[in-house]
Amino acid sequence: MEVSIGTMVLVPAIAVVAPLLVRGFGRWVAIPLVVFEIVLGLLLGPAMLGWVEPDEFMTLLADFGLAMLFFLAGNEIDFRAIRGRPLSRAAIGWIISLAAGIGIAALFAADLPAAAFIGIALTSTALGTLLPILRDSGDLTTPFGISVLALGAVGEFGPLLAISLFLSGRSPVVAAVVLLVFAVITGLAIWLAAKGAGKRLHKVITATLHTSGQFAVRLVMFVLLALVALSIVLDLDMLLGAFAAGVLYRTLITGAPKHDAEAIESKLEGIGYGFLVPIFFINTGITFDLEALVADVRTLALLPFFVVLLLVVRGLPSLLVAPSGASVRDLVATGLFGATGLPIIVAVTAIGVDAGDLESGTAAALVGAGMISVLLFPLIALAIRGRGAKGRRTRSDDVSVPVEG
Repeated sequence: MEVSIGTMVLVPAIAVVAPLLVRGFGRWVAIPLVVFEIVLGLLLGPAMLGWVEPDEFMTLLADFGLAMLFFLAGNEIDFRAIRGRPLSRAAIGWIISLAAGIGIAALFAADLPAAAFIGIALTSTALGTLLPILRDSGDLTTPFGISVLALGAVGEFGPLLAISLFLSGRSPVVAAVVLLVFAVITGLAIWLAAKGAGKRLHKVITATLHTSGQFAVRLVMFVLLALVALSIVLDLDMLLGAFAAGVLYRTLITGAPKHDAEAIESKLEGIGYGFLVPIFFINTGITFDLEALVADVRTLALLPFFVVLLLVVRGLPSLLVAPSGASVRDLVATGLFGATGLPIIVAVTAIGVDAGDLESGTAAALVGAGMISVLLFPLIALAIRGRGAKGRRTRSDDVSVPVEG
């Protein structure tokens, strides 16, 4: 496996420079970190300057980064906080998005398989991308943040289920049986953890937290890779296993001393957001097929069209999840956050291109729309909520809902 020296140096350099740019531009506008990672990857990649070339090693690390992103998203979700109205409305909204996405895509896609890939891609919400933004803005524990968490949980888990059911190449019945096997195995593990099986590990975690043993971190890697391996063995999307691993680990760690849980969280964020996750976003920019996107005017026109579809297909149904008594500003911000998607879009389009059901240009337009959504939608949403916070606050802004972790 050959590794380019330029890639070895420049990719970490991008990861270092991106937070500095966030701080620099943050004096005037709050641009999400992932935007700089993607744009710098695109700038230095083959599509533009050509200083960084994609290779097998980068692809492997990017896959780990994507899996870690979904693990952290699953680990962040407190189902006790989002259960009830937020979760049920998020599920209803996602079903509406799925029907609308596939229905609209069927009007212009080459065939039904292509429409399915496009439609499922349009139903995603990038929870792993939004979590740091919500945390940094102080919205994570508010009713608004809880609504976005519910949107993201369903907007990542729903498309993963749809991929496994409809895009696996199996008949839906066989795919459902395989998915049920996976659900039973992971559900049993989560049930055992919830019943207190993980409490026996807390003493070991505490004893090794500041030693070379690092049992908690090693346990995370084992749980993550074990469930990813299970999903691969069952021919399911690996991200389903990564997401489930995050939920399982959160259950295992529940009840641990607060300072230990915070220390573990810090270590996981260091590995994820400090190392693996940036590689995924940088690699997304490096491997972006700009040539396929601009090769044809009709393909290029799909880019703004897909941006609008994200707002219509995913953004509008997301309004169902807005907190009771939400202001117009909160409603608009909820729709924008709900329409922000990229990781699932990258995964779905890659599967579609590999299967021969999706053209490279269409895939590039979808990924490009996802990039634009990550660049603009959270930025606009934060600006709208920021201006709204300076004026009259809604009832929902004055309530804080605790979220573990």
